[in-house]
Amino acid sequence: MGGAGAIQVPATSLLALAAILFCIGLYGALTRRNLIIVLVSIELMLNAANINLVTFSRLGASPGLHGQVFALFTITVAAAEIAVGLALLLAAFRTRRSTHVEDMDQHKW
Repeated sequence: MGGAGAIQVPATSLLALAAILFCIGLYGALTRRNLIIVLVSIELMLNAANINLVTFSRLGASPGLHGQVFALFTITVAAAEIAVGLALLLAAFRTRRSTHVEDMDQHKW
């Protein structure tokens, strides 16, 4: 599917990269106390999913652009998620003066 001079990366390498990125993001989302780091970890997990989408699209019975299109939608959703997440984080920081997860456990701000 590549043009002249395109580098062919083995699918196992791409899937291993995606698995490593997802595990790093999952570890960061579950263990960190700072909400900004949690949001970045979620982004890392979404990017790992994008790598899988593009890889499996390339490996399918009829390779096409379906995986790339889904990855583009995922990138769009991730951008909206970061915008909403940062807006909520700023609102919480204004009232609590902290970005730690354990400070956000009360419903009343």
